Amino acid sequence: MAYRIADARHALMDGYGALMFGGRWNSPGFEVIYASLSYSCAMLEVLAHIGRQGIIPKNHRYIKISIPQSLKIESFAKQNKHWNSPDTIASRAYGDKWIKEERTVALIVPSVVATEDKDIVINPKHPDYRKIKASPPQDIIWNERLFT
Repeated sequence: MAYRIADARHALMDGYGALMFGGRWNSPGFEVIYASLSYSCAMLEVLAHIGRQGIIPKNHRYIKISIPQSLKIESFAKQNKHWNSPDTIASRAYGDKWIKEERTVALIVPSVVATEDKDIVINPKHPDYRKIKASPPQDIIWNERLFT
């Protein structure tokens, strides 16, 4: 099970944002969907990206993503010591190659904001993507202490 939190004004299972702007594991031009293997890590990833502005996000929703156990998933081993570098060169190079080669439908990677937790990068262009299912979007109950 994976969890994705995003602004509900955008499709939660589309990689358009990553396609346009890139992310830690993809360069612009490569469509992927970012999620986390735990709900709390997904929340932490959102908090890291929105910053501490003191404003509780009102439009965010979450989905649960179910990936059948029969599908092959690659796990990134922290073999490159620069995987978490702020410039993202090493992690993007790895992710771009993984996408181009269509090695697996999903790639498990360490979370940069919580390095003992895992995120998952999903390739919506992979042939096995159609086997992945997502729940309907659900409201997030943010604890206001996170924003004060």
